[in-house]
Amino acid sequence: MSTWNAKARASVAAGLAAVLLASCGSPSERAHEEGGGGVEGLATLRVGATPVPQAEILEFVDDELAAEAGLKLEVVVFTDYNQPNTALAEGELDANYFQTLPFLEEYLAGNPEADLSYLSDVHLEAFGIYSEEVSDLEALPEGARIGLPNDMSNMGRALHLLAAHGVIVLADDAGTTPALDDVEISGAELVPVEAAQLPRSLQDLDAAVVNGNYALEADLPATANVLAWESTEDNPYANGLVVRAQSRADRHLLRLDELLHSEEVRAFMERRWAGIIIPMGAQER
Repeated sequence: MSTWNAKARASVAAGLAAVLLASCGSPSERAHEEGGGGVEGLATLRVGATPVPQAEILEFVDDELAAEAGLKLEVVVFTDYNQPNTALAEGELDANYFQTLPFLEEYLAGNPEADLSYLSDVHLEAFGIYSEEVSDLEALPEGARIGLPNDMSNMGRALHLLAAHGVIVLADDAGTTPALDDVEISGAELVPVEAAQLPRSLQDLDAAVVNGNYALEADLPATANVLAWESTEDNPYANGLVVRAQSRADRHLLRLDELLHSEEVRAFMERRWAGIIIPMGAQER
């Protein structure tokens, strides 16, 4: 092999290595390297979110607050809970905003290699028990079919809500995330359904416990009867911003977290979804 060929191959190999290393960086890091940080010098962050309220909140931040903070948000909308963590772990996103800490912990238990980190509480979406047929919990028939989310953390939350209102009785050792096996007494048939499908399944059920975001998307607070609300006091199920652990100290992501706790965002939430979406303080987890 000639000296020239050896040098040329070494140069090509070094170039390929540089490309591979660059591709492993976060989208915001690549934006800085390739074009100075995105639109008009702003740092672009790709953030995954479910449509309501998270994507709407992020769009408000992007429209009203982000540019002054040196940020540009690219909001990637997901319609279920299955994809955003995978997309974040694989580097397709800089952050996601759709989940509670218990939901993230459940995901990480099954995907320990993901190495994701919850920054802080942003808002609480009050769970509700909804019905198209009855207007009061006392009017639910014996053996009523009640839908509830089929993922572990949200199912446990729904079961606690049903227990708090006397629809079921949970075992004393049920813990914070009970499952159907922890239900000791029930006058209802509990029907697990994918969370996103609960609003449209309501017509086939006597009632359903629905996540706040999916209830809002389907306009259930206005079109269905609300039989009970989840208590917000000491509620551990706030939603927050999640990032890869290696990016936890990234100044752009921390700035976004600050914006999500701003007075402007608080006022937007209260004006847009009064009583259903409750702003939270920046309680780090």
